[in-house]
Amino acid sequence: MPKFLIQATYTAEGTQGLLREGASGRRAAVERVVTGLGGTVEAMYFAFGEDDLVLIVDFPDPVSMAAASLTVKASGALHTRATPLLTLTEIDDATNRQVDFRAPGA
Repeated sequence: MPKFLIQATYTAEGTQGLLREGASGRRAAVERVVTGLGGTVEAMYFAFGEDDLVLIVDFPDPVSMAAASLTVKASGALHTRATPLLTLTEIDDATNRQVDFRAPGA
């Protein structure tokens, strides 16, 4: 299953919800979204600094990740970014593929 790193920042509205529900309430909400789309939550951490929340999730396909992202962003409670994560084997496979490329000006 494709794996994604999700980094999120709460808006003021989202932070108010977190204060009401607590971290375990948000974990349950995240689990519902991810498992409802056939995925799993590998890790979920709250942080401080630029990001308030960091997750590693598995989804059956990138479309499922996009569906979750669009729904969460539409709520206005979070600003998120998702980064696809690749295994060492996937990168090894990529390094072995022939790519027909010419650099600009070459």
